[in-house]
Amino acid sequence: MHAKLDKWLCEHPHRPRLHGFPRFLTEFWFFGLKEARACVFAGLFFVAMFLVPKSGILGLPRYDVLLIFAIVVQLGMLWAKWETWDEIKSITLFHIVGFILELFKTSPDIQAALLPADAHIRASWAYPDFAYSKVFGVPLFTGFMYAAVASYIIQAWRLFDLHVYRMPPYSLATLTAIAIYLNFFTHHAIADLRWYIAAFVMGLYARSYVVFTPYDTPRKMPMLLAFVLIGFFIWLAENIGTVLGIWQYPNQIGAWSLVHISKFSSWSLLVIMTFTIVTHLKHIKATVFVAK
Repeated sequence: MHAKLDKWLCEHPHRPRLHGFPRFLTEFWFFGLKEARACVFAGLFFVAMFLVPKSGILGLPRYDVLLIFAIVVQLGMLWAKWETWDEIKSITLFHIVGFILELFKTSPDIQAALLPADAHIRASWAYPDFAYSKVFGVPLFTGFMYAAVASYIIQAWRLFDLHVYRMPPYSLATLTAIAIYLNFFTHHAIADLRWYIAAFVMGLYARSYVVFTPYDTPRKMPMLLAFVLIGFFIWLAENIGTVLGIWQYPNQIGAWSLVHISKFSSWSLLVIMTFTIVTHLKHIKATVFVAK
């Protein structure tokens, strides 16, 4: 059933006579279907966060239920051949990268041990509920929130037959991704360099664009716009996550308030880092054309 669905989405009978508004509706419909299919892991995980009560299920705390659910869904996608072992390795890498970031950002003790004495030390956000699967105050399920971004990009690449043109050299793109990641740690001890990195990214990817196929006609989009759009929707999902009390920022403890817009820029930069990791997969690398 799963393979048939993907085949139908990608190899459906073409209707080249479509023009005007009927073509727009058809392409928009298939774009939505492919996006929904690419978001299977992220979507199911998000629904679970919404449905699992704060008190947990059958005596098991909410965070532990979410961890078990995420593992089952990930294994199910592997069994259904919606993801390959190589893709799972890439997703797992981002899971680890995200969890390490969570540990550092939420633990003043870890920050105090790693940063200079005069560094700005505070928990950026917190997970208030009890869980058996917490490590230094961070539930293990949190790594799956980052892995969901990688899963979406991998799935979308296949379903939309993505091709990237005028990609920056891999070495430079990789160094930029490393700088993005390190800045989340080092800005506690030195100045926040995100806007300098963002300016560099804008120059680096200014000529890059992605070609994707919603229905039967390839369409083109600037890479920078794709990064911003994905980051924006993640920021919206993060706001809903804080409404549900899954995690809290310091300004949300007394009463909920909108997640600061600066987090939108952080997510957009993290999307670029995820994109860079994903482009190193063999079958994806074949569809990426580095600028000469």
